[in-house]
Amino acid sequence: MRDTILEILADIIDEDDLDTCTTLIDDGVLSSLDIIQLIGALNDEFDISIPATEIIPQNFNSVDAMAAMVARLSEE
Repeated sequence: MRDTILEILADIIDEDDLDTCTTLIDDGVLSSLDIIQLIGALNDEFDISIPATEIIPQNFNSVDAMAAMVARLSEE
C-alpha cells in the first residue's frame, strides 16, 4: 500500500523526500489542489471514499499517515 501511495504522490508532486517526509502539509509540499488530486486518486485506487471529516493535516502529512487512513477506511 505504501508503494502505491508513493507512486500516486510522485505523479502529483515533484519532491525527492516523499518516503520519509512527515510534514507534507505543514511545510506546504502539498497544495490544496494537490490534496484534491490525491484524494481522488486514493479513492479510485483503493476503492474507498474519503469523507470530509478525514481531510485533516494529520492524515496527509506523511505516506504512513495516508496508509493508516486508507487501511482504516478500507475496513469500514
